Amino acid sequence: MTGLLKKLLLCGERSFPSEEELLPEPGHVRVCVGKEGEEEVMMKLEVEANYLNHPLFEDLLGMSVEEYGYSYKGALRICCETGLFLLLKEMLDSRNPSAHYMGIQDLISKYHHSINS
Repeated sequence: MTGLLKKLLLCGERSFPSEEELLPEPGHVRVCVGKEGEEEVMMKLEVEANYLNHPLFEDLLGMSVEEYGYSYKGALRICCETGLFLLLKEMLDSRNPSAHYMGIQDLISKYHHSINS
C-alpha cells in the first residue's frame, strides 16, 4: 500500500486532469464528429449548446442515431463528414441567415459543391 501511495505522491498535480480540462466551457457541449471506420479521423470539439436546437443540427443528430443509437458514453457523436459539420458550425458561428432556410440536403449539396470547386 505504501508503494502505491508513494507513486501517487510522486506523480504530482500535473498528471491528473484539472476540473477545467474535464468539463466543457459553460454553455457548450463536446461533440465527436466523423465516420468511424473510414479514412477520415474523428474530430473532437466544443459547440454552443443552443446549436442542438437548430433544425440542421437536429437532422445530423437524427442521422447519427441510426449509426450509434442513443446509448453510449462520452461526447455527443455526430456521424457525418467533418468538413460538412465544420461548414454548418461556421454558418451558425457567423450567424449566417441562410442556415435558417436550408434543409439538410441543401447543406450537403453546398458542402459537396465547395469541395469540388
